[in-house]
Amino acid sequence: MTATPAIEVEHLTHAYAERTALNDVSFSIRRGEIFGLLGPNGGGKTTLFRVLSTLLPVQSGLVRVLGMNANDSASQIRQRIGVTFQAPSLDRRLTVRENLVHQGHLYGLHGSVLKERIENRLSRLGLSDRMHARVDSLSGGLQRRAEIAKGMLHDPELLLLDEPSTGLDPGARHDLWRYLQQLRDESGVTVVVTTHLMEEAEKCDRLGLLDHGQLIALGSPSELRSEIGGDCLTIIAAEPDKLAHQIRHRFAVESRAFGNTLRIERTRGHELLRELVDAFPDQITSVSLGKPSLEDVFIAKTGHRFWEADKTDTK
Repeated sequence: MTATPAIEVEHLTHAYAERTALNDVSFSIRRGEIFGLLGPNGGGKTTLFRVLSTLLPVQSGLVRVLGMNANDSASQIRQRIGVTFQAPSLDRRLTVRENLVHQGHLYGLHGSVLKERIENRLSRLGLSDRMHARVDSLSGGLQRRAEIAKGMLHDPELLLLDEPSTGLDPGARHDLWRYLQQLRDESGVTVVVTTHLMEEAEKCDRLGLLDHGQLIALGSPSELRSEIGGDCLTIIAAEPDKLAHQIRHRFAVESRAFGNTLRIERTRGHELLRELVDAFPDQITSVSLGKPSLEDVFIAKTGHRFWEADKTDTK
């Protein structure tokens, strides 16, 4: 018998006044996987995160979390999920331990069970020696780790993390992802993260790419990259539009222009690279060749670069 998905989203649409933040979004998340919602600011990640965590009601469509309707069973869902938001939720005047104690009491945890949970979570996140430090004395990165420990305290079946690496240095980020993978492998916890970091998205089992409120791609990082295939050439030129026209005329190859940069997707790209440099030595400032990245997937799906989304929409 197939297990019920951890999350099912069907034709979800959400609007703020005249602005549509999510437009007919449908996907599902399997139990026991790390799923990433990747997109630029304004892509719809935050609104979707708020709906999945039951902070926002479902306006149109259907959302099931752990088999329960998000609108009808919000309180039951909240007992079984852990959430870490971008906005700080710790009481800065209390110690790290005191924050976790109060969080544990909200979930009915007391005594030795709560003590053991706190010690375990803080140890895994490298905070054991800061247990009795006041939150306002900690760096932003350490506060972020304490936020994550708080969200994991009650052993949730589903962990929702909004931009979890915010404020973390590379070492702490590595440790966090190692812990998330351990949660998945040893406890079967489903993890959902929102991120705008490509390197973080690469660590996910599967990804949903969001842009302007629409789900533009769904699959594992390798599956998404394979949709492009071949190689990606990045060319910097003083007159990119003129060069794009000449490349089209001479080699019958289409390119995409972004500022002073041209991007070309091509099988056996190294051969075309050599031909382009020979043909236009005075027009090409620099050229590089690489395998498709997730940003190349985003460009192929949207026609614009990851950071060129509408910055006026911040949801």
